[in-house]
Amino acid sequence: MTPRDLIDPESRGPLDALLDMLPGGFNTIPDIVQRRAVVSGLLGAMEVPDNPNVVKEDRTIPGPDGEPDIAVRIYRPADAAGQLPGVYYIHGGGMILGDIAGEDATATMICDRVGAVVVSVEYRLAPEHPHPAPVEDCYAGLAWTVKNAADLGLDPARLALYGGSAGGGLAIGTALLARDRGGPAITFMMPIYPMIDDRNETPSSHEITDVGIWDRAGNIEAWAWYLGGKDADQYAAPTRAEDLAGLPPAFIDVGTVDLFRDEDIAFAQRLMQAGVPTELHVNPGSYHASENFAPDAALSRRIWDQRIDALRRALA
Repeated sequence: MTPRDLIDPESRGPLDALLDMLPGGFNTIPDIVQRRAVVSGLLGAMEVPDNPNVVKEDRTIPGPDGEPDIAVRIYRPADAAGQLPGVYYIHGGGMILGDIAGEDATATMICDRVGAVVVSVEYRLAPEHPHPAPVEDCYAGLAWTVKNAADLGLDPARLALYGGSAGGGLAIGTALLARDRGGPAITFMMPIYPMIDDRNETPSSHEITDVGIWDRAGNIEAWAWYLGGKDADQYAAPTRAEDLAGLPPAFIDVGTVDLFRDEDIAFAQRLMQAGVPTELHVNPGSYHASENFAPDAALSRRIWDQRIDALRRALA
């Protein structure tokens, strides 16, 4: 039996359709600029209706000292009144792909279902901008969000970090920076199947080789581009952090057919051992980002219900 045989049957159809169109998946496109264009094109072709319950605003804000400005997209409930909880949103893409637009639908949904102000950050990507540029951009955007909380209608005492895949790794890296730099304070973090270990030595990192979504070869390539030939520190690869004490309470979920399964489970255990309140969900049959590829599957609905419930509880 192969890992593909373990995928939830209802979630497998959209993945098979993608691989029929693009055999081998996105990582078979060697040129990173072309790969980004293909990913953006596929995402752009997905019709997402406007949500009248959410108002969006794009802004440009200061980046890290001496570095370029950063784009953010701000989402507010249309009927917002008073200070609302906040979600600082970091998109995925293996540190080499992705942008605000590609995760607009998810950020909109979180804003609507949680009743929170969502600030989604556009960070620089590798290989053009290796570590620490992405995580420093994320930290700068977080600092700006807290500094401008009153203007945003956001309660800085109820602020969560959210990110999937690379965004999950950057959320943890940003939380580590905030802890080590003395702020800003973070109420909660939700790293979703986070990309956090550059060593690629876990059993699941060897198992997931031909599922078609973030397989071993693509992960090795992305880490090489992200690190740019340098050694990883804890802000690049949070599994390398020796001390996890003092991080915010966490919610982590990952699928059983996800390359990141074992590193994420081990990290959640280490958070608990460090005294960090941590909720861990391991979703049988789920591959990397399956809830986005197969949003109508019952498994996907359960995954999203778990996340939304956890955000509501943490930010109440």
